[in-house]
Amino acid sequence: MISWFEKVCPNVVQLGWGGDAGWGTSIFQTLFMTFWATIFGGILGIIFGVLLVVTKEDGIRPNKFWYNVCDKIVSIFRAIPFVILLAFVAPVTQKIVGTQIGMKAALVPLTLGVFPFYARQVQVALESVDTGKVEAAKSLGATISDIIFDVYLRESRSELIRVSTVTIISLIGLTAMAGAIGAGGLGNTAISYGYNRFNNDVTLVATILVIILIFIVQIVGDFFAKKMNHQNR
Repeated sequence: MISWFEKVCPNVVQLGWGGDAGWGTSIFQTLFMTFWATIFGGILGIIFGVLLVVTKEDGIRPNKFWYNVCDKIVSIFRAIPFVILLAFVAPVTQKIVGTQIGMKAALVPLTLGVFPFYARQVQVALESVDTGKVEAAKSLGATISDIIFDVYLRESRSELIRVSTVTIISLIGLTAMAGAIGAGGLGNTAISYGYNRFNNDVTLVATILVIILIFIVQIVGDFFAKKMNHQNR
């Protein structure tokens, strides 16, 4: 089996597991960027998503100024293509992490690229919460924080997990473009060591690994979404 694989995919074997271009390195880089950008982008997305719902005209704390600020920030960053965003935020990246190249440098544009998408998803998820429950909480004297955490976020847990799953899958796709600033990852392996060098076996294996990663995220996300949905009932 091993000899057959070496014969069919010689370039895949040649890359090896370790080293700067090894498969283990590429997988680690993709997981590293996906994990930390999910954390940072997720926090920003939830904050902006909650603010958009809370400060809207019929929200629990209407504030036209802050709603417009949050709405414009989210809309502007959503409108910037990710490849352009990589270059646009390069000076900010330099200030934050001390470099414009590599995995850590990619976290800044990845975070800024994914958070507006997630913020809109969070906004939709929270707005799907039954307004009657929000009004009931207000009539019982619940504070704004109580309504946010005990009503909005609690009641929309299942939907939030679903949109988080979609966001993470989208983020995995963005990590492929992060190779443009030397961040590495499976996407970079598929392009730099596969497509650009006409090594179709490398491109194929890298693509399969990305698909497997996406399937794992989807399966785990669906499992927890269904579990939270049953608990809400």
